[in-house]
Amino acid sequence: MTSSIIFDPLIPLPLLAVVAALALAAVALAVLRGLQGWALRGAAMVVILAALAGPSVQQEDRAPLTDIVVMLEDASASQKLADRPAQTSTAADTLAAQIATRDNTELRRVTVPDSEGDSGTQLMTALSEVLAEEPRARIAGILALSDGRIHDADLPVDLPAPMHLLMTGKQSDWDRRLSVRNAPAFAIIGEPVILTLRIDDLGAAPQKDALAPLEISVDGEPPQTFRVPVGQDLELPVTLPHGGRNVIRFSLPEAKGELTDRNNAALIQINGVRDRLRVLLVSGEPHQGGRTWRNLLKSDSSVDLVHFTILRPPEKQDGVPVDELSLIAFPTRELFMEKIEDFDLIIFDRYKRRGILPSLYLENVANYVRGGGAVLVAAGADFASADSIYRSPLGDVLPATPTARVIEQPYRPLVSELGHRHPVTSGLPEQDTWGRWLRQIDVTDPLGDVVMTGEGDRPLLILNRVEEGRVALMASDHAWLWNRGYEGGGPQLELLRRLAHWMMKEPELEEEALTANADGQTMRITRRTLGDEIPSVTITNPDGSTAQLALSPTSPGVFEGEYDGPEIGLYRLENGDQSAVIGLGPAAPKEFVETIASDETLAPVLAPARGGVARIEEGLPRIREVRVGRPAAGRGWIGLTPRNAYETRDVRQMPILPAWLVLLLGSALILAAWLREGQR
Repeated sequence: MTSSIIFDPLIPLPLLAVVAALALAAVALAVLRGLQGWALRGAAMVVILAALAGPSVQQEDRAPLTDIVVMLEDASASQKLADRPAQTSTAADTLAAQIATRDNTELRRVTVPDSEGDSGTQLMTALSEVLAEEPRARIAGILALSDGRIHDADLPVDLPAPMHLLMTGKQSDWDRRLSVRNAPAFAIIGEPVILTLRIDDLGAAPQKDALAPLEISVDGEPPQTFRVPVGQDLELPVTLPHGGRNVIRFSLPEAKGELTDRNNAALIQINGVRDRLRVLLVSGEPHQGGRTWRNLLKSDSSVDLVHFTILRPPEKQDGVPVDELSLIAFPTRELFMEKIEDFDLIIFDRYKRRGILPSLYLENVANYVRGGGAVLVAAGADFASADSIYRSPLGDVLPATPTARVIEQPYRPLVSELGHRHPVTSGLPEQDTWGRWLRQIDVTDPLGDVVMTGEGDRPLLILNRVEEGRVALMASDHAWLWNRGYEGGGPQLELLRRLAHWMMKEPELEEEALTANADGQTMRITRRTLGDEIPSVTITNPDGSTAQLALSPTSPGVFEGEYDGPEIGLYRLENGDQSAVIGLGPAAPKEFVETIASDETLAPVLAPARGGVARIEEGLPRIREVRVGRPAAGRGWIGLTPRNAYETRDVRQMPILPAWLVLLLGSALILAAWLREGQR
């Protein structure tokens, strides 16, 4: 129980000050007038002023509260290296036992796990949450058992007591780290892009300025090994082999004695894009739909278009000398012999043999297809004639044979059953409302995939692969009717865009494809196929273990499923003859960027409260008591600040001057002053 004197004035303090001033003036006046009872008058006024001040004796019944010591145990990924878990566990148990022997002291043990995503060690966040739950006036000290590599040291936390770092790890630790300084998200196919790599030896490395073996693998292929210097930026030119996602893995073999190999590899995922798509459009003659292909291709800023239109066929005899024509001679030999390999796609729009392109040129186009090129034929009535392009060397690679019949009657183009699964025609909107076309070329013996049909269920759009290349045949020249809105029109631009990009081998339009997209540690696997069923996907984890995942159909020709990867790294996917690779997790996990224990991050946090750092491998420090504001750490010891906190259970107040006593004393003093002055 403790006692103290408190004041609770009966009138406001300013008014009490005025009354005191008036009393003092009255006493001074009595002295000046020579009144013998001035002292008694003054004493009476003091008694009255004291009564107005309301003095009381306050008695408190207090119960002492224990001091609280917070112990933060770092259990993040970097703390699981070498013998750090054993160091942390042993030190935590020993310190807990020491604190348990202290009088009036409690311990709060808090485990700091890996944070979500790639946020690193959020130790200060965990401390802030603890301080929000505990009374700050009871915190006597904070102990952090960690390697010092935290990632939220800039979080503003007002420490109520000294904080100390008990650092794990050893001074002899060393580690080799591979880091990618810059890697673009996109790169142009066929053009080198510069990646900057660096290999560093951290800590007490056994040797400096050595050469390290660097292994480079693209899309899971067998790696190539190069000897590269350590401690220097390495500029590496990389040329992407294909469009879409390219997964490049850089890795270092584990060196003898290094702390971990978790930072010896980096996964880079770069999307390959084409710089410019080069298209050659050959129009046999001007016609109403002649601008359809031209407008489509010119609307795409990534397409370089060369358009060749035959305006004056050889049979036209108008008497104008060739040397007087205002048209520029078209460089057919240069295009079809010397630079044909420069084009990604060649389109023949209502073209027929007229002797302008010799058979040698068309044979060269056929060889271009076999070597990996793409040809699209938009057939008109000419395709069924004796001068058909089919009756040329190019006919060997075309996917259907004309019957010489031209069907001149309205019909509605329809997507075939196979076409509903093919990416070129799947999902085209509102098929029942499409406008009709008025002409179709009858063809037989289709090769490849018939994705659209016309009058009488005859093949209308046929796609085929010829060796390394691709060909497509549209057995009608009336696609332009959709563009004009005839009978409501149709998805002409979307259809022709997909068709052109499929022929140019855009990855998202492959009919047989296995792809995966990552969201954190979860990958969504998509299998596109023309078949009705697929086997389970075989997933090879980074550690070599495998798992089977059954995919579910989500739309015609599309099967999907999700897989949670157990760890960060490169995953290989196989499904039938399709394979893919994907990297889960960041290219460089934050926990393994810096693995050597250090206090450089926490030192600015410890300094304001005068906390200290002690290495666990050198022995645990003794625990002392220190006063607030004094140094809280020294050689072989760390300090806790006793808080002397208490809980008030009961409060009692008793006035020092009861009303009856004030009345008695005041009356007696005034009466004495009057009697003294009456004797004069």
